[in-house]
Amino acid sequence: MDYKQELITTIHDFGCDINELELKLIDLTKETKTVVLIPALYEEIKRPALHIIRQELGKCQFVQTVIICVYAKTIEEYRETVQFFQSLPQKTYILWENGQRITNILECLRAKDLDLMRYKGKGKAVWLGLGLATLAGEAIALHDADIITYDKSYPLKLLFPLVEKEFGIAFNKAYYARIGENSRNLNGRAVRLFVTPLLSALTDMFGYQNYLRYLNAFRYPLSGEFALNSDLALNIRIPANWGLEIGLLAEVYRNVAEKRISQIDLGIFDHKHQKIGKSTNEGLQKMCLDILRSLFRTLTETEQVIITRDHIHALRIKYRREAQDYTRQYSLDARFNGLSYDRHQEEVIIEIFQQVIGESGEYFFADPSGALIPDWTRALAVMPDLREQLQKAVNEDSQI
Repeated sequence: MDYKQELITTIHDFGCDINELELKLIDLTKETKTVVLIPALYEEIKRPALHIIRQELGKCQFVQTVIICVYAKTIEEYRETVQFFQSLPQKTYILWENGQRITNILECLRAKDLDLMRYKGKGKAVWLGLGLATLAGEAIALHDADIITYDKSYPLKLLFPLVEKEFGIAFNKAYYARIGENSRNLNGRAVRLFVTPLLSALTDMFGYQNYLRYLNAFRYPLSGEFALNSDLALNIRIPANWGLEIGLLAEVYRNVAEKRISQIDLGIFDHKHQKIGKSTNEGLQKMCLDILRSLFRTLTETEQVIITRDHIHALRIKYRREAQDYTRQYSLDARFNGLSYDRHQEEVIIEIFQQVIGESGEYFFADPSGALIPDWTRALAVMPDLREQLQKAVNEDSQI
């Protein structure tokens, strides 16, 4: 059995009885309150995935609070989002992240020299949501709004290791098989074709640094599904770009003992897919560029590794060799399991990602610090009642 170097706890699903686990979790949540946090765009409520998520969340008696951080362009879009989630039995907050009330609060922070207005996207939504979530519960599960294969076992498996105090877990991350539900494609290109060979190449270059071993221990380091306790939520910086998942793992590494970190199997998983993109400003190219910038930054922070342009040139060569070796393995896996696999197209993507490495290096040299939203403890030092102000703003917005 592969335990991925055993640096972190891997919780294997050998066909557990979900109903029995659910009853146990319902009992545990009498003492430990739970929250599910979902960052979303308004457009998501028009898509099938969020309808499935809403339906399944409604069955989760072990979830006391649901928080939706929505980006809505107009008041009509926000109202429609509020109406969409009205059927949930849990206490539900619809946080309008770009609404006027939330903006006014952030403006007050900026006036006190903590400028969060410059951050955009999912990172900002997650940061705002975590602040509100830490008021509502001790165990917080976070996932995206585009999961096609979602069912109630997802939040159950994410939350259980945190709520069961005997486990001593502070952070639990999902892993899964990325296989198209209908197409039978082998998905997860950013992990398979970029992150996995990249980590192998970096290990070859810099040796067995503990941080690289830690990242390699995760079976799906880019999964956007994880759970954390409220104390950790208040003490981590949130990356404000597409390197959020990798950057978040770095924050966990800095704040939590490895024995208190786990990963859990969610089974077959599918969600909305990104296009490769025509440049490093869009699609998977943008994602991979931000991921590598985050890796360079966190390697420098955690292991005092010095990144030079010579390293970038060597990394491009090593990455391509590693990635090409992996395509042979993927081809064999796909053939054996009856999955669709276009090895030539995968090689084309590898060539594109190789070019991304060079550009990512230049961005890193220009701005090695990256975009990180300060942790909540700093924000509370500036404005001690900030979370309560957010909660009040959300309640008032929902009455519009």
